[in-house]
Amino acid sequence: MAELYIDADACPVKAEAERVAVRHGARMYLVSNGGIRPPAHPLVESVFVPEGPDAADKWIADRAGTGDVVVTSDIPLAAKAVAAGALVVKPNGETLTTANIGNALATRDLMADLRSADPFRQGGGRPFSRADRSRFLDALERAMRKAAEAARDAGQDEAGT
Repeated sequence: MAELYIDADACPVKAEAERVAVRHGARMYLVSNGGIRPPAHPLVESVFVPEGPDAADKWIADRAGTGDVVVTSDIPLAAKAVAAGALVVKPNGETLTTANIGNALATRDLMADLRSADPFRQGGGRPFSRADRSRFLDALERAMRKAAEAARDAGQDEAGT
């Protein structure tokens, strides 16, 4: 069965992800440094990692693998998850795959360089919208179905059929 890992610090779609996970009967891990309301559903587990840079990312990267789904905006974490065979969905509904993770990493690095070169630059990306939320739900639903299919296929392979 697919597992769903949420990089929960500053994630705007935790509730939506929980609904999808519960509908699919999938175990979901909300991984954060703390400050998140404990989930009510038994399939959803809060995982609190120690303070520190990328502790939640490391926890997820160490566990997510083929047939799992990771929700994150963190591009380096997404790259590790994709390399491990997990499906990755950003909160805005964009999916990251082996085909596009290299470009995402390059863009991230370029934007970091631009920000550091102009300390007076104001603003960031556009605000999170209802359309983003809708795209996320659609992308997560597709990813969960694909992960469940991969898990079924892996189960058949292990059974020798």
